[in-house]
Amino acid sequence: MKTFTATPADIDKKWILIDAEGVVLGRLASIIAMRLRGKHKASFTPHMDMGDNVIVINADKVQLTGRKRTQKTYYRHTGHPGGIKSVTADKVLDGAHPERVLEKAVQRMLPGNRLSRKQMTNLRIYAGTEHPHEAQAPEVLDVKTLNSKNTRSA
Repeated sequence: MKTFTATPADIDKKWILIDAEGVVLGRLASIIAMRLRGKHKASFTPHMDMGDNVIVINADKVQLTGRKRTQKTYYRHTGHPGGIKSVTADKVLDGAHPERVLEKAVQRMLPGNRLSRKQMTNLRIYAGTEHPHEAQAPEVLDVKTLNSKNTRSA
């Protein structure tokens, strides 16, 4: 028997809706990364974009354990000498784009290649409860009930 390798005709993409309110950041990011790559499917093929389209709502209400909200630091560089900039997770979550915390967590759980950049386009993160993808009829994935450790009270 030969090893199954998926072709573009074999790929079946679904739309998944995840509510991030009260869910721990790292646990949520690992579930999203697995769904984006398609590793939850029996027909997973590493070199194909087999993952689902993931919609995340309430990304601004994601939880961090311990003192990470105040101590976790995100770094970026301007490109100029001495141009390193840093910002804490607390400032990002309270700022104009709180969905970037979850976006970076998912991005850093995927391999750093062209396929991963393509798979990241299948991720849509929204800070509030509204999203413009009702026409796709996404099925709800309740991350809170998968494991009791996935949630954390504020």
